[in-house]
Amino acid sequence: MLNLNEVRRIVVKVGTSTLTYDNGRLNIRRIERLVRTISDLQNRGFEMVLVSSGAVSVGAAKLGFAGRPRELAMKQAAAAVGQCELMHIYDKMFLEYGINVAQILLTRENITDDVQRENIQNTFTALMHTGAVPIVNENDTVATAELKHIENFGDNDTLSAVVARICSADLLIIFSDIDGLYDADPRKNPQAKLIGEVSRIDAKIRRMAGGTGSSHGTGGMATKITAAELCMDAGIPMLVANGNREDVLYDIVAGKNVGTLFAREVG
Repeated sequence: MLNLNEVRRIVVKVGTSTLTYDNGRLNIRRIERLVRTISDLQNRGFEMVLVSSGAVSVGAAKLGFAGRPRELAMKQAAAAVGQCELMHIYDKMFLEYGINVAQILLTRENITDDVQRENIQNTFTALMHTGAVPIVNENDTVATAELKHIENFGDNDTLSAVVARICSADLLIIFSDIDGLYDADPRKNPQAKLIGEVSRIDAKIRRMAGGTGSSHGTGGMATKITAAELCMDAGIPMLVANGNREDVLYDIVAGKNVGTLFAREVG
């Protein structure tokens, strides 16, 4: 059970399927809603961190590609263009609510190196002290593992869990295109039941998680299980919820039963 009285610092991860349409272009309406809600929660006294995917998809669309490029160098180029576009939109929208944002691009080397990790922690602390919202993504022009779909952070679900640990978050919220973890694939089985809470990850939970998600992203429920393990090991609760739902962040901070909560039992 999530104790909201102990939650102040929240990391929110949004994936490509939440931020874009099927053609790869930005879903402005959904981004506006996300920015408005995060700004409002920041004003309420929460410390908000946003981990945002979407750079490759947005960049590919802006460059006129028919879909996600296959060649690594072109994926990197798309990521570089798309990251500019994403930050431009975020900066413009957050400023309308008086909130400053900061871009943080990370690689696994940054996290595994003790000096770099400490510098990153200090940066997060300083930014949140000023009231700015850090916006984090993997540095795809340097770190190619996610683009190749092999192990690095592997995806931004894993990255968000790493960020939650680095900045000592009280809660990680990962948005998905479904309501949470089901006991079967809800896209194929209309009788599938939502799992409200998971206190231990075992082989059964992994089977439920299945494989990859949308064609535009790199993460599915399986990568969210990996992220949950990282959070649970650090004592950080993690919630998977539907990023397409109106005001879902408000429901979460109001203590309503939303999505799937991954949290170790206390005691």
